[in-house]
Amino acid sequence: MGTGDIEDRPAAGDRSGIVLGSNQYGKAEVRVVRIERDTARHRIADLNVTSLLRGDYEECYRGGDNAHVLATDTQKNTIYAFAKEYGISSPEEFLLTLGRHFTGSVPWTTGGRWEAEQFGWERIPVQGRGHDHSFVRTGQEVRTAAVTIADGVEHVLGGLKDLLVLKSTGSEFHGFPRDKYTTLPETTDRILATSVTARWRFLPAAGADYDASYAAVKALLLETFAQTHSLSLQQTIFAIGERILQERAELAEIRFVMPNKHHYLMDLGPFGLQNNNEVFIVGDRPYGLMNTAVTRAGQAEAPAAWEWLAGFC
Repeated sequence: MGTGDIEDRPAAGDRSGIVLGSNQYGKAEVRVVRIERDTARHRIADLNVTSLLRGDYEECYRGGDNAHVLATDTQKNTIYAFAKEYGISSPEEFLLTLGRHFTGSVPWTTGGRWEAEQFGWERIPVQGRGHDHSFVRTGQEVRTAAVTIADGVEHVLGGLKDLLVLKSTGSEFHGFPRDKYTTLPETTDRILATSVTARWRFLPAAGADYDASYAAVKALLLETFAQTHSLSLQQTIFAIGERILQERAELAEIRFVMPNKHHYLMDLGPFGLQNNNEVFIVGDRPYGLMNTAVTRAGQAEAPAAWEWLAGFC
């Protein structure tokens, strides 16, 4: 038989030289909406939940033995059942409840990752008051959360994504090295725009009010972006992270993924018009991209909290 034919391949039980590496499996993007209707004034929680289990799955991968494989459909059903049984006070608390359940009730599951996106809704105003049971989607950003349980330790991340911010002035970029490939002009007045993706790690046993923490971090992020005279996007990112950690004692670190949403001054000269920093072309790609972690000095790292979170260094 030729190379690659089945007779030339190692037998299924041959483990010489090949080992199973890190792995996790589960059900991704389970959309669950929970309406609290204990009173006439309803409350809505809208989550997109992912459940990923880690543990003793060697025989499944090697030989197709599913004795230790809790079906992904079971994980999905658990998410819906827990939304009913426990409600959804915050995405972080809901994920902790899921993680503790799976690691505490499935003997061969030693840990895992549970993630959520939360979509915001606000009450539709009617005669100056928010309606009791009618809502409109909010659109500034998507709240995110992640819980990882590894070696018996719980790691909780809050976060947000798709928060688009822009400064029409108060931003410069100059003093960078130049070589024969450098064409970018220096500027002392430019638009600075970015779409913020951020995740922040809570200190162990912080006892945080996750909803209050989220609101405070977002407010500090926006305020610092507005108030910082920017010499680079990197400088702005650090200023944001530094202030958040200074004012939020429950947080150990914060990480950012932030693209530079470029705005290029349009040349209106061919039309006999002057462009005094007023009309811009919005660049799509390529774009500058910053991956940045800001942490407390002396704070122990927690690599397990960040493993396999796409985009985060």
